[in-house]
Amino acid sequence: MSRSRRGARGGRPAAGLLAALVLLLTGCSGGGADTGDTAAGPSVSAATSVTGAPAPAATAPSASPTPPYPTGSAGCHPGDGWTQKETADWVRLESETPDTFTPAAGSVRLRTSLLGYDGPLCAPVTVQVQFWKLTYGSTGKRDVVPRPTESGPDYYFSMRSLGRTQVRFDGTAEKSVPVPKSLYDDNRTVCEGALLAVYVGKPLLDRELPKEIRIGGSLSDYDPLLGDHVPFRTERIAEQQLSPPTAPQVCGPDGTPTADPSRTPGLTDPLDPTDRPSFDLGDLMPATP
Repeated sequence: MSRSRRGARGGRPAAGLLAALVLLLTGCSGGGADTGDTAAGPSVSAATSVTGAPAPAATAPSASPTPPYPTGSAGCHPGDGWTQKETADWVRLESETPDTFTPAAGSVRLRTSLLGYDGPLCAPVTVQVQFWKLTYGSTGKRDVVPRPTESGPDYYFSMRSLGRTQVRFDGTAEKSVPVPKSLYDDNRTVCEGALLAVYVGKPLLDRELPKEIRIGGSLSDYDPLLGDHVPFRTERIAEQQLSPPTAPQVCGPDGTPTADPSRTPGLTDPLDPTDRPSFDLGDLMPATP
């Protein structure tokens, strides 16, 4: 009897272990009425105990850049209600001007929009492409070619429009506007420059044109703040490009050269005569008989 009791007591742990094993296998096999994951998701510890290895870590999806002007369900981007500045910002994305003012320059391009990224627009906008000839001269208040200790002369400039083209543009097809050949002529004088602007809306008024133009020259390659600067007095400008005169420092009041442009004001030629005393090592040595 004692033996049968030992057998009964000894059989209880085995039965409990068997029942736990059946429940564990049933849960891992996905059996039962509820086959879906719980709100908390599958247990990582359970996966570790069954497979003997940690569950792979979840990877976050890579973030994609947000399009500035996404295409809607109509296959276009609604631009109605934009301000002039907002319209100019969009046109700036599509504008491409010639790299330099040379005879080989071809045209100003308004490129096709990338579907779903920056358009196209549901309704076209009015874009103007305009070119001006600039003539530089000095005010005549001081010498045109300053002395080494003086600053450069005060300049003025005049603007004469050489052409303006108006297009309706929505980004569905490329637009191209040829440039006036006279602006890119190699024979233009050192006092002549050129300016082009791409802007939106109606033609520019006189009060929107720049009152001054800062020429940075080669400094613009190193610091944009010291480079060329054309402050149009409007927010409608999408793109602009300046071709400054090559030697405004030698331009007279009438906008014609009055000195040799190959000589740079403020820098002296080593062969030029000077009124400063020369220095020689013998001046420091006492004379010997």
